[in-house]
Amino acid sequence: MTLRSVARLGLGLLIVAGLWGCANLNRDGATPPPENTPQAQAAQAAQPASPPAAAASAASAPTTVAYRVEVQAPPNLRQLLLTYLDLARFQNAPQAEGITNAELVRLTAASPSQARSLLETEGYFNATIAVTRVDPPDETPLITLNVGPGPRTVIGAWELTVTGELKTRIDAGDKDALELIERLRKRWPLEEGKPFSQSAWNSAKNGTLAQLRAEGYAAAKAGETTAHVDAKANEATLAVELQSGPLFILGELHIEGLKRYNEEGIRHVADFGPGTPYSEKRLYDYQERLLKLNLFNSVAVSIEPDEAQAKAVPVMVRVTEQSLQQAVAGIGFSDNTRERLTLEHRHLRPFGFQVQMRNKFELGRTQRTWEGELLSDPGDAQYRKLLAGGVSRLDTDNDTTFSWKTRVGRTLYTERIERLIFAELLNATVTNGLGEFTSRALSGNYHWTWRDVDDIILPTRGLTTVIQGGAGYALSESQQDGPFARVYTRNTLYWPLPGAWYTQTRLEVAEVFAKAAVGIPDTLLFRAGGDESVRGYGYRDLGPVVNGVLTSGRQLLTASFEIARPFSVTRPALWWAVFIDAGNAVNQWSDYEPALGFGLGVRWRSPVGPLRIDWAYGEEVRKGRLHFSVGIAF
Repeated sequence: MTLRSVARLGLGLLIVAGLWGCANLNRDGATPPPENTPQAQAAQAAQPASPPAAAASAASAPTTVAYRVEVQAPPNLRQLLLTYLDLARFQNAPQAEGITNAELVRLTAASPSQARSLLETEGYFNATIAVTRVDPPDETPLITLNVGPGPRTVIGAWELTVTGELKTRIDAGDKDALELIERLRKRWPLEEGKPFSQSAWNSAKNGTLAQLRAEGYAAAKAGETTAHVDAKANEATLAVELQSGPLFILGELHIEGLKRYNEEGIRHVADFGPGTPYSEKRLYDYQERLLKLNLFNSVAVSIEPDEAQAKAVPVMVRVTEQSLQQAVAGIGFSDNTRERLTLEHRHLRPFGFQVQMRNKFELGRTQRTWEGELLSDPGDAQYRKLLAGGVSRLDTDNDTTFSWKTRVGRTLYTERIERLIFAELLNATVTNGLGEFTSRALSGNYHWTWRDVDDIILPTRGLTTVIQGGAGYALSESQQDGPFARVYTRNTLYWPLPGAWYTQTRLEVAEVFAKAAVGIPDTLLFRAGGDESVRGYGYRDLGPVVNGVLTSGRQLLTASFEIARPFSVTRPALWWAVFIDAGNAVNQWSDYEPALGFGLGVRWRSPVGPLRIDWAYGEEVRKGRLHFSVGIAF
């Protein structure tokens, strides 16, 4: 072999060796470790996934893998891990966004650490986690996390302290400050022995701070807060410091948005003035009273928590006025008065006077009425002057009652109490099997309503009370004239029971005091029966029977007990109920015999109030009756 041939052979071997080396280098120029070794898996897991370039061929694109994940843990923790663990979240990724086997190795290796971090947020600081991967032939790989949560950390001790003006007032023995810090500590939700979790810890801190701001210290902020967890003892020691800042004192009202309505009425509605300590509830209650005036579409009452103005912070009242006139039409149905059409017109400034005028017509199969009123803007002590009247005709199976009335007085509405004080002249004519009887009365009256419930529209806990009292003189065309007095009360108790059960108990008592011969207008007397009285009987179907004719009585006593619960957890607004009602109206208590009604019902707790369908069996009439109450306005 010649020298030239040897040189050519050597050059060829060098080229082959160079190509072999290039083929075994990775992108960084480093030679990868042999396959199926821990070093190889670590190297693969360390490389980030990157989408192939547009020009790359399908053959060179990284292959994604499908896999399954199972978590063996208590149900609540299992759901937590399946929701937030990266390994679980990515398993259902679309094929175009799937992960490669290298990424799967990395996620699997990282899952124990991530799972421990998630479990610690729920108070489990000693969890044990084992991860296994099974790759059955021709099947989807299965990755299993076996979780032993260990004991849950509980609250060992907690401390709530304050700084700032609240602390100064407490040290000085200020009664209001001492009561406030006591309320804050009493309402602290994370008491000793309760489970610790990060969400509960955050909620407790934020809730307590919000309460402090709402009760006068509007610029309060969190100071140092610590949660020291002793993982060996499974106890957490909590410490919260709140920096109160200054106590805010309300200043002058600043009203924006008024065009037609006078500012004086808005100021009269406020139950506070300059120098009153700020509270969020005080402003919220004021806002609700302004909305109840029916002059505004929206009302917002607020302060700006500027510490520089804390000693006389302006109260901002922003309103959007309603249109000057409004008309509403509606259709409805109830078992008491059957089908009806309603028409209502309101004028918020008739003839330029600072009053509201309302006229309402109701046209139904059994009842036809007109009601009208003039209502002034609030004056001193929030009372509003009232001038009202009405005409009504009510037809039942037993009689026809035609009546009219006129009232003059004043009214007050607050969050928990309503008052109506008025003088009334009324006339009532009753036509039944005994003939036609007309009576009229002039009386002075006081109506009082008190509410202490968790929700005015859909109550589940609390008490409502209605008390009415009046006295006057009655004039009759067929009986004697004479004085009388009238009292009426209706009390409803709402009370929840364990297991999502709810009860409702009602007691209604009334009496007219007068000589037996005095002719009292029928509209001041009483009957029982119907949706809001004794179910299983028609509206006003229960009362004293005179010579075979149903009449109205001078005494009334009805009672009701109902127990209900939601059909299911997924449908909390749909309830079923069981109830029993009893009661009657009589002319003297010695004749009292309650009529009994009982049955089943369905409730839909709609945003505008509960809508009811009841089937009730009336023991006196020995038959069932469907009670249905629903209305539509447009």
